[in-house]
Amino acid sequence: MATSWVNSAERIGSDLHLELTGPGGRRAALIRALREAVRSGRLAPGTRLPPYRSLAADLGVARNTVADAYAELVAEGWLTARQGSGTRVAERAEPLRSAARVPRKAPARARGPRHDLTQGTPDTSSFPRTAWLASYRRALQQAPNEVFGPGDPAGRTELREALTEYLARARGVRTEPGRIVICSGFAHALRLLFGGGVLRGPLAVEAYGLGFHREVLAAAGVRTVPLPLDEHGARVDRLGRERAVLLTPAHQFPTGGPLHPARRAAVIDWARARGGLVLEDDYDGEFRYDRKPVGAVQGLDPEHVIHIGSVSKSLSPAVRLGWMVLPERYVDTVLAVKGDREAWASVLDQLSLADFVVSGAYDRHVRRMRQRYRGRRDRLLAALAEHAPHIEATGIAAGLHAVLRLPPGTEASTVKAAAWQGIALDGLAAFRHPDTDTAVGDGLVVGYATPSEHAYGPALEALCRALPPP
Repeated sequence: MATSWVNSAERIGSDLHLELTGPGGRRAALIRALREAVRSGRLAPGTRLPPYRSLAADLGVARNTVADAYAELVAEGWLTARQGSGTRVAERAEPLRSAARVPRKAPARARGPRHDLTQGTPDTSSFPRTAWLASYRRALQQAPNEVFGPGDPAGRTELREALTEYLARARGVRTEPGRIVICSGFAHALRLLFGGGVLRGPLAVEAYGLGFHREVLAAAGVRTVPLPLDEHGARVDRLGRERAVLLTPAHQFPTGGPLHPARRAAVIDWARARGGLVLEDDYDGEFRYDRKPVGAVQGLDPEHVIHIGSVSKSLSPAVRLGWMVLPERYVDTVLAVKGDREAWASVLDQLSLADFVVSGAYDRHVRRMRQRYRGRRDRLLAALAEHAPHIEATGIAAGLHAVLRLPPGTEASTVKAAAWQGIALDGLAAFRHPDTDTAVGDGLVVGYATPSEHAYGPALEALCRALPPP
């Protein structure tokens, strides 16, 4: 007969699930169950077993039954017992497996890259743990009881108010808390807007961009139409009958550079004339080095722009928080798609980010990281000047990556040479829209934010070895 239980009020120690089955009474069944747990590896060597009283209460048996079972298994060498240390699985007791159950030896894994110069990830070693913990503690201590219930799909008021002030001050966004909807990041925003039927295609996109975003849109049945790029950004004069356009106007990804002021005005004129919409991916908006701040396009016309941002680059992708600043006519529809409860973004993390912003810790972190990433960029440029002066770096006035321009026809071989040097990075071709008929040339997209401080120097040395000669 199998026995099941729940923890008793007197329970101390670790949970231990055992099935007491077979002949011979409870003591014999317990001994068999413990032997099998050790034999199979479910109880590893050194594992501490529950005290007699706790296990007896859980199993519904007498305390002496557990004590006798433990004593017999200690005598047999399955368990050890020491004063003050409790009863543990003997260190020499190893799982016994029949030949039929021996798993096949896993094939050796290919060795991963030694140097990570991929784009899109901040320096994870620089996460502001102390400041974030302080904000988390304050948020938790001050949180009203309602916080621990179902979340508002719009997001916590505290965070939406903090973002209203911050985005107005730092990015020139014009909004109010009621027009901000919290999400878990940019891809989540796309899924809500298009997967939920709020918006429909066709959607104009930049000819070079993240393939992952195109995959999200394709999964929602959205056809994307590529816009050519030049030194001034997307050619918005090529917009036609599309319903909306997705742009990275603060820092075009991956080629770099802001959208030209005349084109910012032109895309707003297009949206007004067509009744269309601009989706503004505020990619790398906070990180600028050699240019004046570029405000959000949303500030030109809040009713024709959806401004989308997140903390994935400025803080960490592990903090799954982003936001949509919506025209008023879309707020209720987006909330209806999200549902009655917040199912994606942790409410406690929302409160922590609100405190992080209001306390000034977010501004301090961004300024600190801006200086660090500028130093990283300068080290990259210095390494190129010394070891590969024939290679030009572009898109370097802002952002977390640079594009190294290569001689025509050398991109694929250089990416392969980088892999031989143990470097993970991408060529420009990896970001090209499959339907575009224009190209921006050969190049490497080098993410200088990703490596930790101690790993960056060796990564630059390996990169220079991989570059083609003059």
